[in-house]
Amino acid sequence: MLPPKKRLLGLTLTELTTIVGNMGMPAFTARQIAQWLYEKHVASIEEMTNLSKQNRQKLAEVYEVGYMLPINCQRSKDGTIKYLFPVESTCNSTSSKRFIETVFIPDHDRATLCVSCQVGCKMNCVFCQTGKQGWHGDLTAADILNQICALPEVDRLTNIVFMGQGEPMDNLDAVLKACEVMTADWGFGWSPKRITVSSVGIRHKLKRFLDESLCHVAISMHSPLHEQRLQLMPAEKAMPLEEVIALLRQYDFSHQRRCSFEYICFGGMNDSPLYAREILRRLEGLECRVNLIRFHEIPDVALPASDEKRMEALRDYLTTHGITTTIRASRGQDIFAACGLLSTAHQSLDT
Repeated sequence: MLPPKKRLLGLTLTELTTIVGNMGMPAFTARQIAQWLYEKHVASIEEMTNLSKQNRQKLAEVYEVGYMLPINCQRSKDGTIKYLFPVESTCNSTSSKRFIETVFIPDHDRATLCVSCQVGCKMNCVFCQTGKQGWHGDLTAADILNQICALPEVDRLTNIVFMGQGEPMDNLDAVLKACEVMTADWGFGWSPKRITVSSVGIRHKLKRFLDESLCHVAISMHSPLHEQRLQLMPAEKAMPLEEVIALLRQYDFSHQRRCSFEYICFGGMNDSPLYAREILRRLEGLECRVNLIRFHEIPDVALPASDEKRMEALRDYLTTHGITTTIRASRGQDIFAACGLLSTAHQSLDT
């Protein structure tokens, strides 16, 4: 049996240059391959027509582009589409397939894609279905980029957010590599301002991301109080919100890069004036914004959703006191809206 072919998708220009050099091809062939992969999004080596037939054959003996098409999708009446991608090579378990979710969110002249970076998640946040799955492996840069390149709407995309399944800082090498491909002139050629990477805050990893990337950063806050945040998010123990904010204060967010805080509102739990004042105290003087998020219910989690009036009061207080605050529009509520629900359901059917 022949060994499985390696994927070209996810490789950097440096890696492609090494490959073509080892195969005796001209060095400029690497940039040609990168253009076919990341600008033209071809699905096969045979489509790389400015490579000689001999070089295409030589390359195809060992490599393939490596797209994995979505196997399922849920379409919302508001235009949101949640895609389900199979993941085989990155899982710890060989006894069953695993799946990741990617959400396409069109909004007038914007089209945002919410991508995943892990199969499951180690963070185990109380309000997140993905955390209930446990952690089953990291995605490679190829797995991350596949969610973009194999997307039917790839040519419509304006923004990417790493807010799907998994904690980006827990798979930082692959996330940084994917961001490099997206922003390099030999890759997608996008501005870093089109990419936002979220995190609960992981010691050393968050600092490295801030040092090595110019992409926007979004911190999952969800409570400004240590004890309550610890109950909601076990990661608070390893890197408390206070330390996360202290680290962020060392960086400049007044020009190209933006810092934001994600805040799920739970009715009667974290949406009162007391919390508004505490958020303001924590963030005062930091150039940032706050995004308030409605809670999407998940099975076996008895957390209440905040009502519109309380969310608006929280938004107005923070905005009035100098912190730009928005309420994120809920999308895809008529499908598996909350992160992790579709993949959990499919996994249950597959096992």
